[in-house]
Amino acid sequence: MIKKFLKRVFRKSVKTKAVGNAQVIPFELHGVSSDHISYGALKVTEGLQAAGYQAYVVGGAVRDLLLDRTPKDFDIATDATPEEVRRLFRRSRIIGRRFQLVHVMFGEEVVEVSTFRRMIEAEDAQTDEHGRLLRDNEFGDQEQDAARRDFTANALFYDPATQEIYDYHGGYADTRNHLLRIIGDPLVRYREDPVRMLRAVRLSAKLGIKLDAATAAPIAEMKSLLDNVPQARLLDEVLKMLLSGHSVECIQHLRQMNLHHGLLPLLDVILEQPMGEKFIMLALRNTDERISQDKTVSPAFLFAALLWHEVLAAWNLRVQRGERPVGAMHEAMDDVLARQKKQLAIPHRQDAVMKEIWLMQQRFEQRAGQRPFRLLEQPRFRAGFDFLLLRCASGEVDDQLGLWWDEFQDASAERRAEMLQPEGAGDKKRRWRKPRKKPDASMADGSAVPAGEPST
Repeated sequence: MIKKFLKRVFRKSVKTKAVGNAQVIPFELHGVSSDHISYGALKVTEGLQAAGYQAYVVGGAVRDLLLDRTPKDFDIATDATPEEVRRLFRRSRIIGRRFQLVHVMFGEEVVEVSTFRRMIEAEDAQTDEHGRLLRDNEFGDQEQDAARRDFTANALFYDPATQEIYDYHGGYADTRNHLLRIIGDPLVRYREDPVRMLRAVRLSAKLGIKLDAATAAPIAEMKSLLDNVPQARLLDEVLKMLLSGHSVECIQHLRQMNLHHGLLPLLDVILEQPMGEKFIMLALRNTDERISQDKTVSPAFLFAALLWHEVLAAWNLRVQRGERPVGAMHEAMDDVLARQKKQLAIPHRQDAVMKEIWLMQQRFEQRAGQRPFRLLEQPRFRAGFDFLLLRCASGEVDDQLGLWWDEFQDASAERRAEMLQPEGAGDKKRRWRKPRKKPDASMADGSAVPAGEPST
């Protein structure tokens, strides 16, 4: 307690200095040591500065360190061009078409290096009919680079050599006050890039910080601009939300801001159904827990969970019409995925995994004969089983089904034989046969030749 008190008193006595239009916050005030910067990021900044260039750690890494969080990765901003950066680091490559970046590799760590950018003047900018910028940046200086960033908390530049933070928009104070504020006029910035509305919600939920009132106010009336965003960018932002480790909070914030409509069918319909909402929230909490434990998370599994009740509703409708269950399931899956792809460009490579998980759910009901053994041999059995457990936990299916499979998969051969249900115990596979034609009235007497036909 005494140390914290002395630290606060000491920090109050330290003042910032101005360099041009930037406030420079010294280490004694912010307390972020270069020891917290990754090995790769330090090597990149040291290499660029030794070659005579400016180089700073920027964006989310600085923000997270100020919030006492561990950054996921470290990005570098510099006045060196991509070609100049590429020449300095042997294990590097230039990526990107719209605006080139450099990826510098240090073992498993990849450091992304961008050249300072500036926004193009309004009269020269290329926009669509809704005002969304199509070409919004070109090379600039540090101050211009800060101005084109989205939120003040993301516009901080940290110099590992001096351990100073350069702040052009009050981002340091906003971060310390746990406030997320957009740079510039929110109406203009959201029109330039509507995805910033989703990003504001995601960062606010992920970081547990308050959204500035002026930043939040226009979102409800401007949300329709999201309809004009390319599907690939929407998918990228939705995945960031779902895989942020705080997906439950993100979904709740989306609903509060009325931004959920149109992103995923689950957010439009399923969350209004008690069973669907419970299932979805369980899936999201499970995902958040796995991420917090540094376990892998499959986007395909997550999308399968998000779209499951849409598939289930479509399947039930077809079965009620008299369609065969397996065929009805295939048609339901195809229809839901086709409808979803009009709103969100889920990659085709995920489709096969999602379908395997969905199709397995019917097979879990079949616990007689060799069918359980064949199901255990499926490459994605574990994913399908985890999905089944979510259904059990939400009350969609009986818990006993999940307990049966939990025991069966690890049981001895003798125990498995005991657990198998007898054929015809409610889950016997019914074979569809072509209905037999009724005999013609003229053949009712059993004769092989219809009446009125000459016999030979």
